[in-house]
Amino acid sequence: MSDTLTETSGRAGNLAAVATPVPPATEERKGLTKKEIAADHPTWCPGCGDFSVLALYFKLIEKRKMWHEKITTIAGIGCSSRFPYFVQAHGAHYIHGRALPFASGISLSRPDLHVFVFGGDGDAFSIGGNHFNHTARKNVKMTYVVMDNWVYGLTKKQTSPTSPLGFKSKTDQWGAVDYPINPMKQAISAGATFVARTTSTNPNHVLAMMEAAMDHDGFGFIECLSECVEFYEGAFDAANPRKGGVFREVPKDHDVTDEMAAYKLAGADFPGYFGIFYKNLKPTKNAKEAEIIKSYQSKVTGLKDWQILQKSFDRMK
Repeated sequence: MSDTLTETSGRAGNLAAVATPVPPATEERKGLTKKEIAADHPTWCPGCGDFSVLALYFKLIEKRKMWHEKITTIAGIGCSSRFPYFVQAHGAHYIHGRALPFASGISLSRPDLHVFVFGGDGDAFSIGGNHFNHTARKNVKMTYVVMDNWVYGLTKKQTSPTSPLGFKSKTDQWGAVDYPINPMKQAISAGATFVARTTSTNPNHVLAMMEAAMDHDGFGFIECLSECVEFYEGAFDAANPRKGGVFREVPKDHDVTDEMAAYKLAGADFPGYFGIFYKNLKPTKNAKEAEIIKSYQSKVTGLKDWQILQKSFDRMK
């Protein structure tokens, strides 16, 4: 019983001690558990590297104690872009190649959210290539994880923008003749302020890169090698120590603020390096637009809506 007592007059005039409840101490809100985050059962092929990335996304949300109303998951079209179906969070499965402009709208209108975008090499660098460049240069605050498997898996083995020379597919039965793009070089040159590389076969490293990108105030890009076991088996064995490969981390003396050094690292022969290549802090589009809005709002302080409209119409005369 509480030590706080209040005396009240009973019907017979007797005094009775009535306990006044003491409010309980404020409890810290718990973060989400994997059971609360997981939605539909993933429909990827058994052995797909995307399973690893999804599991680590769940782990990231649990570790950082994020809540449903503070996180959103966006994707375009492709195997990896099925992410929003498997995550119980506010998100959207958007149209092919357009995930970034959609996510930009969310980030700019809701700066309080953690915006995560997931895609593949086709969605990011082919039909969505132009959006990738412009989102990077504008430095919109979000985390973009691209699961690169060097092939179009959803459409059953077609050449993708990152397919190596000589790769035989349904669209290049004679072997790919177009030079593949280098996602890391493209991200750095486009103006991304956080550029990192990892592989789905190294879960601890994937989680570390996702955390670092999430904490970055700007556009965070991660290229994650994710093997398509159905249509390009063994593509990344050279980066997997368990299969005789070598996982080379970015040298400890690398200066992540040196753009030219980062670009040089990105040019290393496959399997290349893994880790944070480039990181730089500069004003985000979010911050710039917030200043513009604040400036213009100060000019109409105290005016009614119709008066603001009238001022706009008057300027048109």
